[in-house]
Amino acid sequence: MPILLSCMDPLNQRRTDPHFAAETAAARALGADIGLIDHDLLLAGEATAAARTVPRDRGPAWYRGWMIPSTAYAALAAALAACGTPLIVDPASYRAAHELPGWYPTFAPLTPASRWQANSPGRIPETATLSALAAALGAGPGIVKDYVKSAKHAWETACYIPDLADTARLHQVVAAFIAEQGSYLAGGIVLRAFEAFTADGRRAAETRVWWLDGTPLLIGAHPDTSTQNPVPALDSVADRVKQLGARFVTTDLALRNDGVWRVIEVGDGQVSDLPTDIEPDLVVNALLSAPHRSASGPNR
Repeated sequence: MPILLSCMDPLNQRRTDPHFAAETAAARALGADIGLIDHDLLLAGEATAAARTVPRDRGPAWYRGWMIPSTAYAALAAALAACGTPLIVDPASYRAAHELPGWYPTFAPLTPASRWQANSPGRIPETATLSALAAALGAGPGIVKDYVKSAKHAWETACYIPDLADTARLHQVVAAFIAEQGSYLAGGIVLRAFEAFTADGRRAAETRVWWLDGTPLLIGAHPDTSTQNPVPALDSVADRVKQLGARFVTTDLALRNDGVWRVIEVGDGQVSDLPTDIEPDLVVNALLSAPHRSASGPNR
């Protein structure tokens, strides 16, 4: 049986962070070993120290915890492999599912058109650079995000761009987004064409589908929304998930105003939050029962 890794409670490093305590309790009930990662040390670049309490030589491990930047995940994978407890999801597969440039080429027919450029935290791209990115999307509204997240909570100032051809407004919104993300800016800047979706309040009413080895495992509302639309046929999404090749994936789907289902985001399932009204047993049991093989790596 694989080991389950999670994040330690910053206030008591001998126990699981309360946000994930139910998942580790479910894993223990099934007889699994638990390892705790010091997430703060990991983000500080101390991967070996972050994994200091993980049991050694216990074989393959799933991670279920807070989001990890791709570079830090690779460092953690190396530290865990050195102590005989390798991660089941390799760094290339994690990055492919976690960051938009990794999954977008596979899901392009099913998701809003997007263009991106690497960018370091705090650096605002030149207006000409942003205009070139936007020009590839054509005129009309858009949104800005990084490789992983947007700032939907600051929709009017740091997310939504009324007209991508308005270079002054484009630069203003991107600059506000970069300031909003601060040191947490992930990977770079992404511009996406805006599509109108049915809403739960002011947010698109998103449905999250969890996939394990290409098969739907769990379907529920996105953790940030209170309702979900009826679930569509998943054949076309399933084909893309299989093409991506990552073992444990989430897809967030929303119904566009014209009745077409679209993929809003793809994510690595290890760092995707469960709905609060769903017990973790189903996901935990599926992970611990899955075949013990490494991910084949994302298709390119």
